[in-house]
Amino acid sequence: MMMLEAAGIPVFQDGQRTADDDNPKGYYEHDRVKVLGKEKDTAWLHESRGQAIKIISFLLREVPEDLDCRIVFMHRRIEEVLASQAKMLERRGEASKVNDAQMTAVYRKHLETVQKLIESRPTMQCLELQYHEVVANPAPEAARIAEFLELPEGSTEKMAQRVDPDLYRNRK
Repeated sequence: MMMLEAAGIPVFQDGQRTADDDNPKGYYEHDRVKVLGKEKDTAWLHESRGQAIKIISFLLREVPEDLDCRIVFMHRRIEEVLASQAKMLERRGEASKVNDAQMTAVYRKHLETVQKLIESRPTMQCLELQYHEVVANPAPEAARIAEFLELPEGSTEKMAQRVDPDLYRNRK
């Protein structure tokens, strides 16, 4: 989201969740996204055209089928997702209810389901990125984003400069 913001794309966010140990640069989220599927009003999605909206993959199925959208899908290695979740739960004093093997199976199945959803919707275009590759080589990955989103000249460099390798934590 920081890369998109650096490219000049307005970010649809509400500022409710501020930076913390889990996300030291902030969350780039909006509460309206969390209720996708729970409330019938999705007109705000249509009204937010041209803005970057952070939507977790689980909620992509709630995006209206008539809404043309470009999805920048950021993948993380499952081991990294599990390490990040474990660290967050530890900070909260909570324990995971499932083991890593179970969570890995659920996550992989979920990704297959999301892939099928995106492929089934002609209104969804998707660029898939690997988080570790973006951190390791931001310039070529930023160029891929700029091309996919048809961003103006100069966007690539601005996006690449916003990549902060210090945020690549919680790895096994």
